Amino acid sequence: MAVTDLFAGEIAAELLKMLISISRESYTCKSSAEQMVTYIQQVLPIIQEIQYSGVELTELRQFQLDRFVHTLREGQELAKKVQACGRWNVYRKVQLARKMEKLEKNILRFLNGPLQAHILADVHHMRFESAERFDRLEFSSRRLEEQLGAMKIGVGGGGWLAEAVKRGGEEEESCEGLTSMGVGMALGKKKVKEMLIDRDDLRAVGIHGIGGSGKTTLAKEICRDGEVRSYFDDRILFLTVSQSPNVEQLRSYILEYVEGKDMINSHGPIRRWKSQFERRIGRTLVVLDDIWSDTVLEQLISRIPGCKTLVVSRFKFPTGLNLTYELELLREDEAISLFCHVAFGQKSIPLSANENLVKQVVRECKGLPLALKVIGASLRDRPQMFWASAASRLSQGEPICESHETKLLERMAVGIADLPKRVRECFLDLGAFPEDKKIPLDVLINIWVEIHDLFQEDAFAVLYELAEKNLLSLVNDARAGDIYSSYFEISASQHDVLRDLALYMSKGEVINDRRRLLMPRRETRLPKEWERNMDQPFNAQIVSIHTGEMRETDWFQMDLPKAEVLILNFSSSEYFLPPFIDRMPKLRALILINYSTSTAILNNVEVFSNLTNLRSLWFEKISIPQFAKTTIPMKSLKKIFLVLCKIANSLDQSVVDLPQMFPCLAELTMDHCDDLCELPSSICRMHLLECMSITNCHSLQELPADLGKLNSLQILRIYDCPSLKTLPPGLSELKFLKYLDISQCVGLECLPEGIGGLLRLEKIDMRKCSRIRNLPKSAASLQLLRHVICDEEVSWLWKDVETAVPGVHVEFARECFDLDWLVE
Repeated sequence: MAVTDLFAGEIAAELLKMLISISRESYTCKSSAEQMVTYIQQVLPIIQEIQYSGVELTELRQFQLDRFVHTLREGQELAKKVQACGRWNVYRKVQLARKMEKLEKNILRFLNGPLQAHILADVHHMRFESAERFDRLEFSSRRLEEQLGAMKIGVGGGGWLAEAVKRGGEEEESCEGLTSMGVGMALGKKKVKEMLIDRDDLRAVGIHGIGGSGKTTLAKEICRDGEVRSYFDDRILFLTVSQSPNVEQLRSYILEYVEGKDMINSHGPIRRWKSQFERRIGRTLVVLDDIWSDTVLEQLISRIPGCKTLVVSRFKFPTGLNLTYELELLREDEAISLFCHVAFGQKSIPLSANENLVKQVVRECKGLPLALKVIGASLRDRPQMFWASAASRLSQGEPICESHETKLLERMAVGIADLPKRVRECFLDLGAFPEDKKIPLDVLINIWVEIHDLFQEDAFAVLYELAEKNLLSLVNDARAGDIYSSYFEISASQHDVLRDLALYMSKGEVINDRRRLLMPRRETRLPKEWERNMDQPFNAQIVSIHTGEMRETDWFQMDLPKAEVLILNFSSSEYFLPPFIDRMPKLRALILINYSTSTAILNNVEVFSNLTNLRSLWFEKISIPQFAKTTIPMKSLKKIFLVLCKIANSLDQSVVDLPQMFPCLAELTMDHCDDLCELPSSICRMHLLECMSITNCHSLQELPADLGKLNSLQILRIYDCPSLKTLPPGLSELKFLKYLDISQCVGLECLPEGIGGLLRLEKIDMRKCSRIRNLPKSAASLQLLRHVICDEEVSWLWKDVETAVPGVHVEFARECFDLDWLVE
């Protein structure tokens, strides 16, 4: 046992005490501190078990534990700064809160990485030596790797695991604000806690209220409550059900969790590695958020003794629930406080504002948190005349109540109508994505670039404008926004009421004339309204379909002469591509996202022969077809994204000639393709390729020797490919390469000797490449190099380069996740 093991346990225990103190004393850092307390409480017993096991770890696994110790030490230092920060030093508190959030993400990313699979496998192996149980371990490890592979942020909604299970400790929904835990919300929390803890006779209870009233915020606050967590022994499962759920899959999650075979822990990323005889059925709370149907409710309520169900819904179900709490809307003082926080950045009405006008607008929001936030954001920094106009328009609607949700949408539409046209159109495009799913930013940005004629930089600016106006939420890595970063590092989500608003505003025209032809929720077949109108062409620019498995007979012909974007959301292991793709001559972006637990096989791939204008292709959780069946080269295709896909031999040179099939490809992304062992050498003949990203492909062992023939390549990301041992010498021949990312390739031992040949290299990211202990002498020839990111312990390697190359800046890895250092 290495000394590091002992230190890890001591550091984690000390950090845990400090975080608990912070969670009680510091409001700005409370959420992050509580999350990290949960993570460390779960991983600490495992570290202690390793400490006293007496088992010697392998070099790789010892290195991974060293990484965790380094992260915990950073946490200790940061926690000390938070505790020492003066009460009135608001600016410093905000800075530290940001850093706490980034530290939380660092710990979560580390726990989600290979560490838990390797170290927990060692512990399990030590404890169970019989062949039968070792076989069970191998099966569990494979399942865990598959689940971890699906947890990528920003990839297709984060994978089935991340999307099916919403943890009680996630970021608050957009309806939460400064006063979300005001008097009304605090009263609701007290009453629901009484139903859950003090009433053993209640098996299923509910929270209901209109959309945007803060139901989910209240439910998550209850899940974080110490008394509730103690009562249920931290066994709390939070599931988002939505309008189109996979009931069988959700039932399986609930049953496995309640019976102790839980696949995940809803308060953190650590799987409960317990043998069957160690498991026991105790008190368990299952939270079902966003239930729409009493039929679904009946199927999901668990009847196992000791299990309670909390149902969160817009509706009050007449049967199925023992008791329901109706969420009260905000009182006038709470509504004013929340509105002023959004509109003015303070808790009360400023002296410079027209108090009567502000109160008039607040009254028209009827205490609904989401309406207050959206309308407040739309009026921020606007002149008084604009406020008067908005108040007049708002006053024309009827009072908001459960039966008048349309009027809420009309009120909220006031704020959308005043957005700049391109921002408004981009907001309406969000209705094309399923509810309660994270939206891949690469998909969203590409759509906006293609149909709104925006540059990528402008599309990115629109994204942040929508976020600032509370019209979507961003979950992003701190590197997002860097000139070389991938949009993979960001994902977006949208409150279901805001999605309803986008759908509502997109329905203003006759169906055949709508700009967006959208399915609001998953259905077994295409909407009957579409079928009734199929005798006339549909003039939609965006078409979004959301179904389960589709066979050839499930489709009917549709004429879509103006469609430029087709989004196919589905959940099945087999999918027949729609025949009417033949009737989409202007199609420029095709997105296929599979939300099932297994990769899908595509049928009718022959339709790709007709996609002569296609520029962007996104496959998620798909078994890649053999493109050789598409006999006509796709000469317009510029971007291909393969996410969580099975590659098999579909890209081999013996199967398809990639340069001939995709002669103009400029960007290739392959993420979490776990069966990718090597790149086909034919990729090196794709001379127009400018960006190649091979990320989280843990089986990748080598890159093509002729990589240097990619004479247009400017960005190369080989991120988190731990099986990769060397980089080909030909990499040094990439004369136009500006950015090289080899971070978290823990198996790499050296850089190519001729790396100085990268004459235009401006930035290199080599975080977590601790096996690289020497730099080639030619590195001193990188005269345009300006930015190096590496771990602190290997930063000394770059001292000679810093001397030889004026202007180069070496950045330590720990700062890579802090927004403060981003200046590009």
